[in-house]
Amino acid sequence: MDIVCLGELLVDMFPSQLGVRLEDVPAFLPKPGGAPANVAVAAARLGARTAFLGKVGEDAFGHMLAGVLRREGVDIRGLRFDAAARTTMAFVAMPNENTSEFAFYRNPGADMLLRADELDEPLLRSTCAYHFGSLSLTDDPVREASIHAARIARASGALISFDVNYRPSLWNGPEAARERILAVLPEVDLLKMNEAELELLAGSHDLEQGVKQLGRYRPKLIIVTLGAQGCYFQTAGGGGQVPGFRVRVVDATGCGDAFVAAVLWRLVAQGDWRAALNPEHMADSLRYANAVAAVTSLTRGVIPALPSAHRVQQFLADYDADQGSAAMS
Repeated sequence: MDIVCLGELLVDMFPSQLGVRLEDVPAFLPKPGGAPANVAVAAARLGARTAFLGKVGEDAFGHMLAGVLRREGVDIRGLRFDAAARTTMAFVAMPNENTSEFAFYRNPGADMLLRADELDEPLLRSTCAYHFGSLSLTDDPVREASIHAARIARASGALISFDVNYRPSLWNGPEAARERILAVLPEVDLLKMNEAELELLAGSHDLEQGVKQLGRYRPKLIIVTLGAQGCYFQTAGGGGQVPGFRVRVVDATGCGDAFVAAVLWRLVAQGDWRAALNPEHMADSLRYANAVAAVTSLTRGVIPALPSAHRVQQFLADYDADQGSAAMS
């Protein structure tokens, strides 16, 4: 297996109207979602073999979500169903195309109840990369399961990837989130966050200083996404900013998931992900990931918007051709 993702598989209740706050949305439309599940689907569309570990309710939404992953080619042998808890829902509003608001119905949701003894350990031992996020750290037993899974995968040489993906409403304050996230960082090889999450963890707006502060936890690759400005990265061999692509954004939801899926796939596709961490290769890989995120932003919704490898290559070819024409004019 190339990439195994663990965490929330849920129903995103998308707003029928954009440009309004959550309390003013007149109606919601159910769509499949959950950041780790989005990563699994995004990577599969780019060509990776992916699998998902998690738990949904033994209900109509849970079986719908399982069917979506199956149709997308994601291996769901590690998906569990819980008869005692409902599939989690997240109500979403988009006051503008770059901002989302969330309200989670998860008290508890089935995704919170995955236990360590329910993990598919052979799958974790066989994967090249294991990916999870902070929503799996809010509560036990899924917190224990997430960390246990990371240790199983690491013991077999897998890349361990973590997306901060901070959702304030799920935590008892930012300090509680910071404490639990920092505690897991020694298990992590790839740490991905946005600028606000960098400030949460490092207490600094400054990219270089904040990343240097988090470097003491010894992740091998730190990435800070910068929206339209691209991303900033740091490895032991160096780093820097990789410019983004300016596009007419329709919906930025899920762009971070598409981005990290592309990074993971470019790393493990090399065969030796550690060798792929050199700055020159990373700059190229992150340009590709920026393109995947840009293409995702052109369509409303998450899974419907995730591009194929062919679509991304076409986007890059068209962009480079346009840049060449502009330089000659």
